[in-house]
Amino acid sequence: MTVTDVESLDREGRGVAHVEGKTVFIDGALPGEAVEYAPYQKKPSYELAQLLKVIKPSASRVAPLCPHYGVCGGCSLQHFEGRAQVATKQRVLEDTLWHIGRVRPETVLPPVHGLPWGYRHRARLSARRVPSKGGVLVGFRERKSTYVADMRSCEVLPAAVSALIPKLRDLVESLSLRERLPQIEVAVGEAVTVLVLRILAQLTPEDQSALRAFAEASGVQLWLQSAGPETVVPFWPEAMPPLYYSLPEFGVRIGFAPTDFTQVNDAVNRILVRRALALLDPRPGERVGDFFCGLGNFTLPIARSGASVVGYEGSDRMVARGGENARANGLGADCRFELANLFDPKACARLEAFDKALLDPPREGAVELVKSFSERGPRRLVYVACDPATLARDAGVLVHSRGYVLRSAGIVNMFPHTSHVESLALFERD
Repeated sequence: MTVTDVESLDREGRGVAHVEGKTVFIDGALPGEAVEYAPYQKKPSYELAQLLKVIKPSASRVAPLCPHYGVCGGCSLQHFEGRAQVATKQRVLEDTLWHIGRVRPETVLPPVHGLPWGYRHRARLSARRVPSKGGVLVGFRERKSTYVADMRSCEVLPAAVSALIPKLRDLVESLSLRERLPQIEVAVGEAVTVLVLRILAQLTPEDQSALRAFAEASGVQLWLQSAGPETVVPFWPEAMPPLYYSLPEFGVRIGFAPTDFTQVNDAVNRILVRRALALLDPRPGERVGDFFCGLGNFTLPIARSGASVVGYEGSDRMVARGGENARANGLGADCRFELANLFDPKACARLEAFDKALLDPPREGAVELVKSFSERGPRRLVYVACDPATLARDAGVLVHSRGYVLRSAGIVNMFPHTSHVESLALFERD
């Protein structure tokens, strides 16, 4: 056991200290605290440690709201006051941009953030039967473990979904395939909540009756998935409103299937789209490329502005879904969706030229795409990132070898109480 002062937080939300020439990462410690810790993994240049005692607490330390916090791995920062979380994530973004990309924004954008609780409209819950704990457990995994946390509620899920956790435990326990139902995916739309049950065995007639009774009593729609995403089918009730979310500021409604990618935080997504479109400033007559466009989350609002937009995506299914959403919103003539492998340099080299572009890549980033932006590249580029490290890498390419200036950047707190940092950045050519 050792006592030390904590200097900062790392990208995983761990306290960082330096002791006898080693960097020590301490789970649960906060900057400015004096803590007692014990290492659980030692390496030549660093140690991983668990917090034993807070000797001098941070002014930003708060009592976690969730009774399962510390065991459940869904959140890692509930002990850290919300505004301090946002400020720390902003510092993580700025430090990462400099240390990896050697770039600094001319302006730091105000953070995009929303309500801290009940925000998570997408989730993947595990289910596992553990007789020693009374039967089936349903919830997130435990921290640093493959075990399912023994949960009865979840403060980051909408209250109505959180209240279903004990009922789902009882439901799965009652089924003949309770040992063969490992996952329940949650998708909350504006008109319906869908639960997708991953089933690895056939349902008996008694199972089917139990599922129908649960769906009707809970007001949800159940879908079943027997293998990959293509096997997902609605089960009960048969007649329910479709899944969708809306962007009222742009007069857009976006439909989705329960296993399609959508942002987990609807409220923050609305602010994000508004902020991204304000930075991009698409205008009638301009040609805009929306890369990694998904269902059209940014494509359709860009089209609503009067610009001509092409959405590129690597999934046939998402390209088709984007086209359906465009037509459903009366925007079929203003945008089109095309299939493209944006990780392939040859495919990127064949892309059309655009006046402006929006990038919303996965965690891998968009390095091949940004390398393809030569003199004919877009003069203004908005980058929505879910990993500050890949944003920093790509920003380095754009600034140091493609002639762009990083005008502004800021964080998007899509996942409160976690260390996950999403961000928004604006690049322009001089």
